[in-house]
Amino acid sequence: MEPNKKIFGVLVVLAITQLIGWGTIGLPAVVGRQLAADLHMDISAVFAGNSVLYVVMGLWAPFLAKPFTRFGARQVMIAGTIISVPGFVLLSLADGPVLYFLAWAILGTGGSATLATATYILLNEVAGRGARRAIGAMMLVTGLSSSIFWPTTSFLSGAVGWRGTCLVYAAMLVLVSLPLYVLGLPRRAERKDNVGSMHVSGEARIVRKSTFYLIVTATVLCAFVTFGLSATMIEVLKAEGLSPTQAVTFGSMLGVIQVSARGLDFLGGGRWDGITTALIAAATIVAAILLLMIGGGSHWIIATFILLYGLGSGALAVARATIPLVFYDNVEFTRATSRIAMPLNLISAASPPILVGLLANFGSNALLGFATLCATAALLMLYWLSRHRPKTGAMAAS
Repeated sequence: MEPNKKIFGVLVVLAITQLIGWGTIGLPAVVGRQLAADLHMDISAVFAGNSVLYVVMGLWAPFLAKPFTRFGARQVMIAGTIISVPGFVLLSLADGPVLYFLAWAILGTGGSATLATATYILLNEVAGRGARRAIGAMMLVTGLSSSIFWPTTSFLSGAVGWRGTCLVYAAMLVLVSLPLYVLGLPRRAERKDNVGSMHVSGEARIVRKSTFYLIVTATVLCAFVTFGLSATMIEVLKAEGLSPTQAVTFGSMLGVIQVSARGLDFLGGGRWDGITTALIAAATIVAAILLLMIGGGSHWIIATFILLYGLGSGALAVARATIPLVFYDNVEFTRATSRIAMPLNLISAASPPILVGLLANFGSNALLGFATLCATAALLMLYWLSRHRPKTGAMAAS
C-alpha cells in the first residue's frame, strides 16, 4: 500500500507541474498575433519560437543522460525549473527577434530537464516495472494542458498583457512548480537492480544496440506524422473543402479524442505493452489517412478520420514513452530515453514546416501520401520490434 501511495503522490506532483510546463510554453498559440505586432515580426517567425524550444530540448537530451543517472530525475528537474524562470522573464522583456529566440532557447534548456523525458525517468525510478501504467496515468492529465492554459493565457493577456502573462508564468514556476519538485518528490534511493543493469553480457549489448536504433527510427517516424499532422490539421481540413469555421469545429474534437485514447490505454495498461499499443495505433492512423484521401471531402468521412486519427495519435503519445520499458530497465532505460529524446524533439520541430511546405506547394494529397508512407514504414518497424521482444522482462541482467 505504501508504494502505491508514494506513486500516487508523485503522479499528483507531475500532473500539476507538467500541466504548467506544457501549458505555459503554448503562449504563441493564443497571443501569437500580439507578439508579432509588438515585436515587429512575421507571425510564422513568432511560432518558430516553439521550434527553437524543441530543437534546443533535443540537442540537450543526450548530455542530460549522465546527470539523470548520477543525480536522479528530481535534482535535474529542480535545476531545469530554475533555468526556465529567466526564460519567461527575458521573453517579457523582448523587443525583437534576438531576445525573443534567446528566451525560447533558455526555455528549451529548462524544458529538456523538466518536460516529458524527465518525467518518464522519474516514474521509472519510483515505480520500476509499474512505470508504464504510471506514465499512462500522467499523460492522461497532461493531455489537457492546452484546454486549461489556452483560456488561462487568453484571460491573463487581456488583464495584464502578454508581457505580464510571461511574468505570471515565471512566478508560477517559482511559487508552484519548484516547491512541488523540492518537497513533493522523493529523494532517489539506490536501487539494487541499478547495479545489475550496468553489467550485461556482450551479446546483450549487441542486441540492445540494434534494437535501440529500431526503436528510435519507429518512434521518430510516428512522431513525424503525429506532430506534423496535429500542427497542420486545420489547414489540411480546409484543403479538404471545409470552411475555416468548420475546420476549427472538426479540429477541436481532436484533443478530447486523444485524451480519451490515453484513458483507454491506461485502463488496459496491465494487459498489453507499449509495442502492442503502438502497432494498433499506427495501423489506425494509416487507415484514417487513407480514408481521408479517398473520402472526397465528405463530412462523415472527415469526422471518421478525426475519430480514428485522434485515437491513434493519442495512443501513440503513450506508446512513444513506454516502448523502451519493454527492452530496458532502470539505468539503461534512463540512458535510452535520454538518447531517443534528441531525434524525437528535432523531428517534432521539423515536421510541421515540412508538411506545411508539401501542402502549400503540392496539395493535401501530397501531404497525406507522405504521411501514409512514414506511418506505414513505422508500422513495419514496430512489427519487427514485436518479433524481438525479450522473453522475460527487460533486457537488463537481473
